[in-house]
Amino acid sequence: MNTSEQLFARSQKIIPGGVHSPVRSFKGMEMAPRFIKKSWGAYLEDVEGKQYIDFCMSFGPMILGHRHPQVAAAAKNALERGWSYGACEPYSLDLAEFIIKKIPFIEQIRFMSSGTAAVMTALRLARGFTKKNKIIKFDGCYHGHVDSMLIKAGSGLAGSSDPSSAGVPEGVSQDTLILDLNDLVSVEKCFADHPEQIAAIIIEPLPANNGLLIQSQEYLQGLRDLCDRHQALLIFDEVISGFRVSFGGMSELTGITPDIVTYGKIIGGGFPVGAVASTQKIMSCLAPLGGVYQAGTLSANPLAMSAGLANLQALTSDTYGAIAHSTQKIVELFRNFLDQFENGRYQKLNIISHSSLFWFSPVKDLRKISMLPANIAQDFNPLFKELLKRGIYLAPNAYEVGFVSLAHDQKVIDDLALRLKI
Repeated sequence: MNTSEQLFARSQKIIPGGVHSPVRSFKGMEMAPRFIKKSWGAYLEDVEGKQYIDFCMSFGPMILGHRHPQVAAAAKNALERGWSYGACEPYSLDLAEFIIKKIPFIEQIRFMSSGTAAVMTALRLARGFTKKNKIIKFDGCYHGHVDSMLIKAGSGLAGSSDPSSAGVPEGVSQDTLILDLNDLVSVEKCFADHPEQIAAIIIEPLPANNGLLIQSQEYLQGLRDLCDRHQALLIFDEVISGFRVSFGGMSELTGITPDIVTYGKIIGGGFPVGAVASTQKIMSCLAPLGGVYQAGTLSANPLAMSAGLANLQALTSDTYGAIAHSTQKIVELFRNFLDQFENGRYQKLNIISHSSLFWFSPVKDLRKISMLPANIAQDFNPLFKELLKRGIYLAPNAYEVGFVSLAHDQKVIDDLALRLKI
């Protein structure tokens, strides 16, 4: 078996940057990314046989742990029946009915193959329903690599925007209005500056892709109220938080009902998936009923639908309680390590957590969490490498959060304590 270094050298010749997603690249780490051979429970093993306690968990979907027996059995059964039909099948109906029954504000749902596709559909749906073009989004929220969401704040007036990726036309960015998080006054002003033009506000109700930026109940409710006042839709992007912070995601925890919600990750049990959900009135705008077009050859893939249902069926209140309890123990171990390692070498970092997510934050004062230092990798990258040496795997990027699963039980926590021993 080749080493990770050898595989990365081979990969760079045939794949841009050697990776299929930039966040896997170990950019700035001065080492080749680890090439993973297999996984189980809370563990990964690379091609050289080194084992790691995994806190990336495929960036969130593996809430029960890798290769959970219930999910594995469902996927195997689906595989034996056939793995793609390009036709209607009953398995997506089982998953859709299970979700709709448990989340009261959802009347209809459509599955696709990624969170990015779900966001793209939600934006088009909002524009088609409202007959308006402009979308408000926020710095610090990530909504996939849709052109209109790869936008940064412009240098001019509040709400102006510029592309943040090459290949995104300026014309696309003109209908995306960028605002700072946690500033309702700026949102109200934006509506006033663009009367009858704003189709929707899109937000991660728990921003978790540019750090873990916990928003207040009052702020999220304020967005809901402003959308109601200006006949705009509120879109909750719950690709990460959906089914992770609770079964109903942040919508359930806050009691705030969005007009449209996007899901991904957990609803596929680790297989590629995305979903858009809303009321029947809004969803009827989608083709073939309405004029808003969306399609996908592998949408509602039977493996993802079967594995996803098994994944969700295991998520009880006891499951969420156990994972949250483990998360607090894990966070405390990491906090002690930050304080004690090499006389507090990593004391500049704080740990922020919410339910089963945690983040090594460069900001101590949570009131200033939106003001991240320009180079937050400066403190995180050495920590990442130190933990990797100890057999602890985090997402290789300072902006990414850590994920805890049901498989991170007391036995794994005891193992973590040994690996973090000073």
